[in-house]
Amino acid sequence: MRKTLIAAALFIANSAAAHELTPTYPEFKQSYVDNVLVTQLKLWNRRQDVEYYEIDVYDKNWFNIKFASANKVIKVGYLEHQVIDIYIRETDLDNVEYICTTSKQLKQDVQSTGVKSMICSRVK
Repeated sequence: MRKTLIAAALFIANSAAAHELTPTYPEFKQSYVDNVLVTQLKLWNRRQDVEYYEIDVYDKNWFNIKFASANKVIKVGYLEHQVIDIYIRETDLDNVEYICTTSKQLKQDVQSTGVKSMICSRVK
C-alpha cells in the first residue's frame, strides 16, 4: 500500500507535457485547385526535448491516406506555434478520419525516457 501511494504521488507531482493540435475537429474546404480540399491546423510545442513533428492522415482503420503539405516533418521550437495546411483529394474526403502529429527526436537528443507523443484531430 505504501508503494502505491508513493507511486501515485510521483505521478501527480510530475506533469506530462505534450504538444497541442487545434482545431480538434477540422473541416476541409475547397482549395484554389479543382478537386483538392484544404484544412488548416495549428501545432503548439510544449515539449523542451522535441523540435520536430511528423504529420500523417489516416482512415478509420489507421491506414495512411495520401495528402500534401509544405512539409511532412516540421520544426517547431519550444513554446512556438506553427500553422499547417493539409491538402487532400476530394475523392478521399469520405475516408479521412484523423490528422495526427507525432513527435520525432533526433538520435543524439534522445534522453533516457524517449517518450513519443502523438496527438490527433478527428475530421468526422
